[in-house]
Amino acid sequence: MTRFLPHVTVAAVVVDRDRFLLVEERDRLAIGAAPTVFNQPAGHLEANESLIDAVHRETLEESGWKITLEGYLGLYINTAPNGVVYHSHTFVARPGQRISQSLDEGIIQADWYGLTQIEALERDGRLRSPLVARRIHDALTARPYPLTLIRDLDHPS
Repeated sequence: MTRFLPHVTVAAVVVDRDRFLLVEERDRLAIGAAPTVFNQPAGHLEANESLIDAVHRETLEESGWKITLEGYLGLYINTAPNGVVYHSHTFVARPGQRISQSLDEGIIQADWYGLTQIEALERDGRLRSPLVARRIHDALTARPYPLTLIRDLDHPS
């Protein structure tokens, strides 16, 4: 029997009025001239880190923004084209303070995009995964769960 270990990740849908924070990054799977794709600030959970700490860290590292979490949007499960299964814990947030710092390797820039711009990126195949548009749609139409939904016995608040 093959052991199945999904990749645990976090993502932040950061909303400022009618705009969303996206990071433009090099597409590691692209062949030839490295095109870019767009994603929410997101990344892997690190050892001994809470989900909430991880989403704060990833958002700061990838976008330079400190955030204020407003709720838990949900767990999104997606199998990438390479067969890797991701369990992405997604949070809704508001921007806090912009910190001047270098961004993670592979990140070209972080900027704010309106829904029309994001839909155009989706039509052009420029979103990193189907999760990007789904998270935004859900953030616009669903109420996030309270952060107390997450019961982290290893990292009590």
